[in-house]
Amino acid sequence: MKTKLHYSLALILLLTVVAAKGERLVLVSASYGKNILAITDRDGDVIWSHKTAGPQRGHAGHHDVHLLPNGNILYHDSWTKLTEITLGKKVVWTYDSATMNGNKGKRVDVHAFARLKNGNTSIVESGVGRIIEVDKNGKIIHEIPMKRDGRQNTRWVRFTPEGNYLVTSENPGVVTEYNRKGEIVWEYLINTRCYGAIRLKNGNTLIASGSGKSVVEVTPEKKVVWEIKGTVPGTEIELGWMTALQQLKNGNYIIGNCHAGEGNPQIFEITRDKKVVWEFDEWELVGNGLAVWQILNDKQSKHLRRQLAKLGK
Repeated sequence: MKTKLHYSLALILLLTVVAAKGERLVLVSASYGKNILAITDRDGDVIWSHKTAGPQRGHAGHHDVHLLPNGNILYHDSWTKLTEITLGKKVVWTYDSATMNGNKGKRVDVHAFARLKNGNTSIVESGVGRIIEVDKNGKIIHEIPMKRDGRQNTRWVRFTPEGNYLVTSENPGVVTEYNRKGEIVWEYLINTRCYGAIRLKNGNTLIASGSGKSVVEVTPEKKVVWEIKGTVPGTEIELGWMTALQQLKNGNYIIGNCHAGEGNPQIFEITRDKKVVWEFDEWELVGNGLAVWQILNDKQSKHLRRQLAKLGK
């Protein structure tokens, strides 16, 4: 009886651990010679991949990527062209900012984009200095100018719960929040070539400082209330070029650690008390140039698994 009891308790504990971990698939988009779009499990084992275009104008620019609700992937492998591809690797939509909507002959870079709930696509165009939203036919539905912009200035852009645009710029190193009218409603000068910023559930803003080798959380009043810099406390993880960010339901932060060199994870999950609870270290797959990724939740992961099963993968 004692043996059966111990076995039952052990089984319950095992199932609890598995449930706590969940599925967690990881969508990555890496350039700098790797030129790959891939989906892995939480341990880094590849379950789907797609080779993307090689270097263009120095190197390919993999600076944003999204798994869409329909299971397709929206990505780019040049500075100007967006592509939506199915898991069966069929291209179903493209948009090239180099030639469309008045940009022909102009210098333009695209580092951030998103598919909106209404089916339109938000595209951030550096150089020409604007954020546009286009329908499936490429027609502009909404447009605002960016006051903080240059050819290589704008990097990530994410939406706030109010629908505002949270824009990061490398030079000047500033996070700027624009409303739908294009008015600046908040900004934070970080004075580094910052890359990413997200609005947290508590109303604060989490900022990846890019070349500053740090991640900071600031209040609406611009007070720093959380920070890691240089290395992660209590670990040997060295911080490189800090890029993408994500907040999980449990409040933990997922942080992109690009250009940190071999031996450091390219992505890691950290708690509010600065304990690292998960690392993604796949040097052979993504090398030193993984700037963007998306951690998929249980619902997204299960849906994607079903779609891949239909494809025989």
